[in-house]
Amino acid sequence: MTGSSGLSSTEKNAYEREGWFLSPEVLGGELVAAVTARIEELSAQNRPEVVYEKGTRTVRAIHGCHLFDDLCRRLVRLPALLGLAGELLGEPVYVYQFKVNLKQPREGVAWPWHQDYSFWHHEDGMAADRAVNIAVHLDEVHEKNGPLRIIPRTHHLGLLDERPRDGGGDWRNHVSADLEYTVPDRIADALADEHGVLHATGPAGALYAFHPTLVHSSTDNLSEDRRALLLVTYNAVANAPERPTRPEFLVSRDTTPLTLAAAGAL
Repeated sequence: MTGSSGLSSTEKNAYEREGWFLSPEVLGGELVAAVTARIEELSAQNRPEVVYEKGTRTVRAIHGCHLFDDLCRRLVRLPALLGLAGELLGEPVYVYQFKVNLKQPREGVAWPWHQDYSFWHHEDGMAADRAVNIAVHLDEVHEKNGPLRIIPRTHHLGLLDERPRDGGGDWRNHVSADLEYTVPDRIADALADEHGVLHATGPAGALYAFHPTLVHSSTDNLSEDRRALLLVTYNAVANAPERPTRPEFLVSRDTTPLTLAAAGAL
């Protein structure tokens, strides 16, 4: 499946140049509400896929929902998501990773500067960064509730990560505030001065794509409003790691090329 979202060459070139792209499509309110309700239900369960803020029972994220929930399984095949991913990558894709990062009011902790591809390359053996993140706001995202911060054009620079202190290997350090692979602040600050920083704010249902090697972070949630961000990573089928070792809810093993959901599937 190579996509059918109808991107123009100008839009594709903008993504390739900047490393991110804001889709003109917005998911409808009923769908967003249904997905949000399902995520709330699943994250309240005692599951290995649920991650908490350090030292608390405050939910920080839930992973791999497309593997065990029918609504999420259908969601990843919607043209607004899968079609966009296929257009940007230009080759058959599958879901590599599915997660919802939750910043609870006044409790959601920042994500440091990092590049997603660092984890996929070093930990999973992903050979190339032929993948794309599709992000969907499940809540309104504003400056105070921990929006994603993006440094555009940094995906052209390759990996900039600082090697882990203990050699890596524990997947729990790949989903916590104390990330295993980070871009040092001195490097991120210099890049921010050069390229600027974009804050990915917008209404619930807003949808955008960003490159896996793009340097990004987020801030603490300083507001009374939750910030739920759904992230689906689509990887090129031909780029699938051969022998991943992390849990399947972090690295999907099924590399069957996805097809678009039929109209009205949700």
